[in-house]
Amino acid sequence: MSVSPHPDPAGLRAVLGRALADPAASWSLGGYGAGASFRRDPDEPAEPPCGGRPGLVTPRGALVLGEADELVPFAYETALGGGAWSQALALCRPVAALPPCPAPAVSELGPDREAARAEDRDGTLFCLGLPLRQARILARVRGGAVALLRAACGRPADAALWASLPGLGATLVAACGRDRIEVVLPDAHPGPRAHWFDKLLRLGRLHAATAPVPAGLAPVIHLHPPHPLTAEGRYDAGRHAAFQAVLARWGDPALVALKRRILASEAVAVPDTRPARAAARVAHAQRRCLA
Repeated sequence: MSVSPHPDPAGLRAVLGRALADPAASWSLGGYGAGASFRRDPDEPAEPPCGGRPGLVTPRGALVLGEADELVPFAYETALGGGAWSQALALCRPVAALPPCPAPAVSELGPDREAARAEDRDGTLFCLGLPLRQARILARVRGGAVALLRAACGRPADAALWASLPGLGATLVAACGRDRIEVVLPDAHPGPRAHWFDKLLRLGRLHAATAPVPAGLAPVIHLHPPHPLTAEGRYDAGRHAAFQAVLARWGDPALVALKRRILASEAVAVPDTRPARAAARVAHAQRRCLA
């Protein structure tokens, strides 16, 4: 199945704005094997980034959507085990527009002029040189930590360097253009998190095989709207309807139609493709919940 997503910047800005106001929404930026995620507690103080950019800044991290509304949206659901599923709105770039991977070594980039907080702009950025096209994985440090990371320049980043970043007072930054997530280290769950899984990263994939992202697109940012199944075990019909509207606008039309027919209890011959089988599993799970 294939789909040609259409950007609809105004509609996308409205969806992103509502998600920024919802503490139950979470975000991720990066690629398969490395990146950062952002979420906040309902009572956690938050303010917009400096410079009038859309986003959120909390004591534990930051999300900046500097040009997210210029990306290509694609919505999808993923079937999980035990009748569960996930949902996401992927904001993508054409693969042909992605830069090559950075040089595989730590390098100094200079002051962080795009920092979410004005007071962090004098911090020094270092690129960790991870083999990732969708984002750059960076560390921002100041003071004596600058000299320590300068000493690592020219060599590949390794697990020991990654493990040392919290002790250096570093902030991990996953950035793509003017979009970024900042994570104050050490990170904690739930909250902004940084991740690097070297075995996955070395596979060179643009996304998980279970994500039916159209060919030619690479997801850069994921918005994870609040799931209809709540932590209390309830099924939130409002959350379900909200994401189904997003799915209808930016999902694969064939998969959306297939799921709609199954939800309506029609007899359907499911195409023998991975995305179609997954959509059918999601539909059956949702039908049970809606009943």
